[in-house]
Amino acid sequence: MVREKDVCWEYCDKMEGNKVRCKFCLRVLNGGISRLKFHLSRLPSKGVQPCSKVRDEVTERVKAIIAMKEEEKEAANAKKQRLAEAKSPRIVSSPKVPMPPVETPPPVVKLLTGCTTVRPQPSLEVERCVAEFFFENKLDFSVANSSSYLLMLEAVGGPGFKGPSAEALRTTWLQKLKSEITLQIKDIEKDWATTGCTIIAETWTDNKSRALINFFASSPLGTFFHKSVDASTYFKNTKCLCDLFDSIIQDFGPENVVQVITDNALNYANVGNHIMQNYSTIFWSPCASHCLNLILEDFSKIDWVNRCILQAQSITRFIYNHTWLRDLVRKFTGGQEIVRTGITKSTSIFLTLQSILKHKSRLKHMFNSPEYSSSPYANRPHSMACMDILDDNELWRAVEEIAAVSEPLLKVLRDVSGGKPAIGSIYESMTKAKDSIRTYYIMDEGKCKTFLDIVDRRWHNQLHSPLHAAAAYLNPSIQYNPEVKFLGIIKEEFIAVLDKLLPTPELRHDITGQIFVFRKAQGMFGSNLAREARTTTFPGMWWEQYGDSAPGLQRVAVRILSQVCSTSTFERNWSTVQQIHSERNNRLDKETMSDLLYVHYNLKLRSRGKPADVDPIVLDEIDMTSDWVEETENPNPTQWLDRFSSALDGGDLNTRQFSNAIFGSNDHIFGL
Repeated sequence: MVREKDVCWEYCDKMEGNKVRCKFCLRVLNGGISRLKFHLSRLPSKGVQPCSKVRDEVTERVKAIIAMKEEEKEAANAKKQRLAEAKSPRIVSSPKVPMPPVETPPPVVKLLTGCTTVRPQPSLEVERCVAEFFFENKLDFSVANSSSYLLMLEAVGGPGFKGPSAEALRTTWLQKLKSEITLQIKDIEKDWATTGCTIIAETWTDNKSRALINFFASSPLGTFFHKSVDASTYFKNTKCLCDLFDSIIQDFGPENVVQVITDNALNYANVGNHIMQNYSTIFWSPCASHCLNLILEDFSKIDWVNRCILQAQSITRFIYNHTWLRDLVRKFTGGQEIVRTGITKSTSIFLTLQSILKHKSRLKHMFNSPEYSSSPYANRPHSMACMDILDDNELWRAVEEIAAVSEPLLKVLRDVSGGKPAIGSIYESMTKAKDSIRTYYIMDEGKCKTFLDIVDRRWHNQLHSPLHAAAAYLNPSIQYNPEVKFLGIIKEEFIAVLDKLLPTPELRHDITGQIFVFRKAQGMFGSNLAREARTTTFPGMWWEQYGDSAPGLQRVAVRILSQVCSTSTFERNWSTVQQIHSERNNRLDKETMSDLLYVHYNLKLRSRGKPADVDPIVLDEIDMTSDWVEETENPNPTQWLDRFSSALDGGDLNTRQFSNAIFGSNDHIFGL
């Protein structure tokens, strides 16, 4: 347990008894890890000879660890002293001696919970909160030197309270938080023997040939940030990219990796082929959210759809470029915005159209109100144009049509976003989306074909994966649905996945019989608990609980169904990555820069939890630089720098709801 907690063990080899051997100078030391720290820190203490070959950055790191330990001891001693003073009897002065004036005790502070407490005392726990605030919000450490920072902490913690210094943040607290996060990640990794994990590669590129890649690992217990790589010098070199992904896979252990997902920002096809050929049990899969984004982007390029978008944008630009108008609109919409921000630019187009449609009557009311009519904006040419657009019934019919056709794809985007293990439902979700479009355009074959051709082209070229097919076959909510009939290709790909994940005869022993037991719901598969949980439990968890009747198939099913199918983990903040990789930061060594990004991203991931009823594709703030707000002369959006728009605050606008009939015997599911 000690070896796992103390990071300095990586600098030595454990020997017999309490002896350790320094990895730098190979000197054997008595006294264990404590003596090694003084040896590496080059501090003259306890007669330990300083190491002559240790690197400077290691020395600074160990010094920071020693300083942190000493601070903790001092804080503990101070606490003991305060407790002792509180318990000791008080000596009352003689009545004849004048008593000093009684000081007014510090006021109590009411917390948000409604309880009361005294002002917090200086402690490492308070310093930790301050340090996490700095790292999570990527604040410059020099802020800790400002007078307003010191005054703020004194106001919170009382006179004399001091938070961590800039140097303590850069060294002591950075290393402490990094070590704690690493230990938490090790707990997550213990579950990989059962569930496996997905490596996620998120890529940012621009027109200056910069290519930054963030690597994450995701499993049912959580998603964490691994590292960021500047691949600008070799992102067009397939061999170098393959070597990079090989190194990442080795970091996690090939036996723990089920799939690698890329966002297709670069041409990863060759990398995907390399992974599939060189790792017998690892799959490469495209990003579902990226594919859905491209489908919606293609929808927006249809002529009549694009005309509706441009007309709607002329209204929002007029409103959002005048503060008085924006405030007036918010008054009529009950404080709601008509422009929202989401996780992709293409989705923002349709989600904002839905929002405008929702507030259509309120917008008309506002433009016709006496308050607006008497304003200086009413007689402007742009105002007249907006009123003409709002009175165009043909336009509103088109907007309703766009909202209805796009909503099924937005629903799929919600299903696969937010780090949920949605791989078992992507086939079913896409099939339902297509059937919804067919139902809506039941009387218009031409438009139906236009939209479905876009979906099919993107699905077959960029989203379809054998692992998705196998996950659908193993999903109990699909497998046991009597109205679902699998296409032959689904079964073929399921068998192909089993061949890859069970490469030896020993692993495949009795697998045919186990598949039969699963399909016929025999053994534990047919228990009342298992039947009731088919549609209410995540498929991977269902298999883990009720799959004991088919142990070999159970292991494969849990590993497959525990995976995500999208790189969409949380709001991308590429300015942070650029800042860390910036040449202006060369004063900090690369190890420190990597540590900063590591701590920042993992703190953001830890705090990103949202209530279950919050839309996972919605961001809270409006992007004031989007095409819905700001005029752009030569728009040239960069793929993952795009800011996007949010979801409709209400029900599905497509009133032609799904029905069980879409799974009829003549309309096979997964006929993509």
